[in-house]
Amino acid sequence: MNKLYAVVDIETTGGHANAHGITEIAIIIHDGNEIIEQYETLINPFQDIPIFVQGLTGITNEMVKKAPPFKEVAPKIFSLLDQKIFVAHNVNFDYSFVYHHLKKEGLDLQSKKLCTVRLARKIFPGLPSYSLGKLTRNLGIAIPNRHRAGGDAFATATLFKLMLNADEHQYIKEALAIVTKEQALPPFISKHDLDKVPRQPGVYYFKNKKDKIIYVGKAKNLYKRILSHFSNNSPHKNKQEFLREIRKISHQVCGTELQALILENIEIKRLWPAQNKASKTPEKRYGLYVYEDQRGYTRLGIGKKVKFMTPFYQFNSLTDGHLLVQDLCLKFNLCPKLCDIQKNNETCLGLQNQQCFGACEALEPAKEYNLRVGEVLETLKGELPSYLIVDSGRNKLEKSCILIDKGSFFGMGYLAEEQIPVSLDQAKSLLTPYPSHKYIEKLVSEFAMLHPHKQVHLSV
Repeated sequence: MNKLYAVVDIETTGGHANAHGITEIAIIIHDGNEIIEQYETLINPFQDIPIFVQGLTGITNEMVKKAPPFKEVAPKIFSLLDQKIFVAHNVNFDYSFVYHHLKKEGLDLQSKKLCTVRLARKIFPGLPSYSLGKLTRNLGIAIPNRHRAGGDAFATATLFKLMLNADEHQYIKEALAIVTKEQALPPFISKHDLDKVPRQPGVYYFKNKKDKIIYVGKAKNLYKRILSHFSNNSPHKNKQEFLREIRKISHQVCGTELQALILENIEIKRLWPAQNKASKTPEKRYGLYVYEDQRGYTRLGIGKKVKFMTPFYQFNSLTDGHLLVQDLCLKFNLCPKLCDIQKNNETCLGLQNQQCFGACEALEPAKEYNLRVGEVLETLKGELPSYLIVDSGRNKLEKSCILIDKGSFFGMGYLAEEQIPVSLDQAKSLLTPYPSHKYIEKLVSEFAMLHPHKQVHLSV
């Protein structure tokens, strides 16, 4: 017996099944040679049809008012679709609606799917557009009632019959193979393109039709992670809109999952992709800045991290900064006014408590005071380690290297084993610098604690 195909088209109140209803459905049962059964009905979605949708389809609230609810026609729809191959133009959209609403009525549809958008791109390559209207016009197929379920389903069935006759390379048979995952992919992503993606760690990018990056993700296995985005046909708004936007996929291979995590964080903050929610929160980091005032005194200042200014030391909060500097003032007899923890117009608490030798009043020579500040800076330097994380590379000829410079993430890259540096300056000259973020430093620090054998300490 020949395969039976159910060619389906629906009209809806919106773009995702979780919150919108079906207003019309048409099902054409096709045996590969001819139409053997047709079904078409309006459906009452029990929600308003947006004005622009009414204008597009011609289906008004008044027209569906007396139409049957979906639960009334669900058994008939299920009986027509069950054990058939579900065919539609952009099949994941129609299938997500029909599957979701049948599921609500206790009917579990499990059909193989064929997408006529995807198939048309293979069987009729090189056409200017694969939207149903333009595609059928280019192939000489008339649509008697455009944007209505019956008219579009009939046009899709006619298109599908053309495809069956023109499919000399067996693309339809290939798409129906049990092992293929192609029908889960968005219409503009080909299995051939996906098969080029390596099974290595890395970062991947989804782009829209304007070639703009809309999502950045990381993966331990790029191929499996990208495929997982398309492995379920969720009816929720975000998932459906996300899938419709994706037109291209690109990637960067990394040596390790840690590098992929770091690069993902950097790229999300750099590109600000619309579909990424995590890693977008700005980090409120504070720094200890060292500068010399007009009188020649070395001063310490606490403030928010500023672009193009490198702090000597970093804090997670302003409070942490003040507590550390207060402690340093006590241990090294520094002046609170010259350390930014007391206002200039106040009486120096250091003088009253015999902790300040009068630098703020120029009673102590700058040279003597600066010596003590130098001791502070050397102490802080000693608390900030500089090291490399050396791990697997992208291939057997290289190693991945992540550089921590005095407690801060500096950058990363790939080197041959004989190139692994022993000094901080050498490491900086060989690796690519990247912006440092608290999240990245936490990742690297935790990894270093768990894998001390992968650390290479550097001379400063």
